Amino acid sequence: MTRAGWYVHHHGHGHLTRFLAVRPHLDADVTVFSSLEQPADLPDGTEWVVLPRDDDPRFDAAGVPHDPLADDPTAGGALHWAPRGHPGHRRRLTTIADECERDPFDVFVVDVSVEVTVWVRLLGVPTVVFTQPGERTDAPHRLAYSVADRIIAPWARGMTPSAALEVVGEKVSWVGGITRFDGRARSQHPLAGHVLVLGQVAGTDVLHRAATDAAAHGWTMTVAGASSGSWQADPWDALCASEVVISAAGQNSVADLAAAEARALVIASPRPFDEQGATARVLDDAGLAVVADSWPSADRLPALLDRARSLSPAWDRWGVGGAASRAAADILGAAR
Repeated sequence: MTRAGWYVHHHGHGHLTRFLAVRPHLDADVTVFSSLEQPADLPDGTEWVVLPRDDDPRFDAAGVPHDPLADDPTAGGALHWAPRGHPGHRRRLTTIADECERDPFDVFVVDVSVEVTVWVRLLGVPTVVFTQPGERTDAPHRLAYSVADRIIAPWARGMTPSAALEVVGEKVSWVGGITRFDGRARSQHPLAGHVLVLGQVAGTDVLHRAATDAAAHGWTMTVAGASSGSWQADPWDALCASEVVISAAGQNSVADLAAAEARALVIASPRPFDEQGATARVLDDAGLAVVADSWPSADRLPALLDRARSLSPAWDRWGVGGAASRAAADILGAAR
């Protein structure tokens, strides 16, 4: 049996969601490393190792706290996050190395971290990295892409331009949008006037006012987001039932929209390297969604919803069918 390591970044829950979508297709024993707590119902054959944080203050011998931002975390611009002298950062890397020594990995997946990518490759382990949209031609990203054995882009080839991937094209697999809903049958037809707000695209107060404004124009708004107190672990039925879905432009969210063939208003949240902005522009250019760069004002929202309901999006262009399986095949193909 192939033995695989997998690093899951702790920012948000998108990286964890992607892992859980690919894991059922991966015929391997997997050890996950992450600062996130172990999720419930972890798949069989999966071990979860909780890593210490490396972004909290460190304390010197005199008990004086030091902000890691002041400890040259970029190593002079060569890396993204390697704060000097931070015990959490040191323990993260040594934990991974110790596990590699105890029982060597055949392949290691990194989603996402330049430092973990370089570290695992220095340990001699075949390394697969997930890439993301946006401007990633900076020195740390170039370093990670240059040492990786394989790069997985979770969107269809040609859909999201990336100057960073052009120079390493022979390593890249454009597998399509990865979603946990791949292959799931539509549970019902959209209901006229129903709009679903998916994820954290605005604050609770803003959404409450928006629901009132939308109702005045014949829309019934449902919210499925952690910030609203209305979190839905499985929003598939709500996706299928909605005439329009309002969503952020994250990779998992967009893949979920594609799986549901949703008519959508997509709002790009600020992210490093303009990740969501780049994705939103592609969706706009391709006619897959109506796009806004912030939550629309009360006088704009009804018109944007009307525009979205009139779309006929060709979501098959996003390539979600079989994407998780293709990613798993690439990972196993990189194992030696």
